Amino acid sequence: MPELREALDAVLQDVAPARLADSVRRLITDYRSGLPAGEPLLRDMVDATAYAAYRMPATHAAVTAALRQLPGIAPRSVVDLGGGTGAAVWAARDVYGPIAATVLDQVPEALKLGARIAKDQDIAWQPWQLGEDVPAADLVTASYVLTELDEERQRDLVARASSAAAVAVVLVEPGTPPGYRRILAAREVLLADGWHIAAPCPHQVGCGMRGRDWCHFAARVNRSALHRRLKDASLGYEDEKFAFVAATREFTAADRAPGAGGRIVRHPAFRKGLVTLQVCGGDTAVGPALVSKREGPLYKAARDAEWGDRWPPHSLSSDLLSDQC
Repeated sequence: MPELREALDAVLQDVAPARLADSVRRLITDYRSGLPAGEPLLRDMVDATAYAAYRMPATHAAVTAALRQLPGIAPRSVVDLGGGTGAAVWAARDVYGPIAATVLDQVPEALKLGARIAKDQDIAWQPWQLGEDVPAADLVTASYVLTELDEERQRDLVARASSAAAVAVVLVEPGTPPGYRRILAAREVLLADGWHIAAPCPHQVGCGMRGRDWCHFAARVNRSALHRRLKDASLGYEDEKFAFVAATREFTAADRAPGAGGRIVRHPAFRKGLVTLQVCGGDTAVGPALVSKREGPLYKAARDAEWGDRWPPHSLSSDLLSDQC
């Protein structure tokens, strides 16, 4: 993310820190209210700049983490719905290289600022209102957009993303119980449209965490000095909690692999000679997987495993199945 950070810092110099801080505080209050927005939350260029300052790095980190759970696809184009200043297309290019990118948003100031941040990168910045057609692309993304909409407009946006995408749809929301519920509803729309859920779920049926927990993940974000000042924060990093769903038209190469396994849904717990992983399995069950030191390569993999990884790793899955036969 260094290129994004440098480009973002360059445009932040144009707004007085006090004005940025005031706008950031208002935006944080508005977003944490959890209520659908009756009108665009970004009112002017100061708001757009404040939003970019405090949200672009976190959005970029969350979308990057979600896209990296989609091995086996190579999209050549991406459209980001409600993409604001373009964090998601920066993430797509970091993961897939210089693919054709289009950002759609209803706030002209956000599009203008995104173009300034991106400078001479070949990205299309297009005004767009919910209910309008979405240009076709291999990959369609929407991050932290459903939270601003009522349920009917959420379904409409997901349906339009589904119709426009040729290869994959990736939707990201805050890693809160309401954000998780919005992702579950979007997941149902995608399944009804014939999509295959590639991540985070290792299955195509109902969520095994529904009713007792919520599925979410975390991406670490390094804070700049200005970022810390705007958020009244002391630590040099933050962990962005997010929920997501990634769907593909076809099964990916990873999904076809023998023993595709499950997904680690919490931080691993370590004791001497033992690693405990909370795993969502292909049978929808969510529970602990205990890996002891006696299990050799599997134990080493468990020691290196992180929240959000597949389990067991693809590199070990075939061997494990062979040992069990």
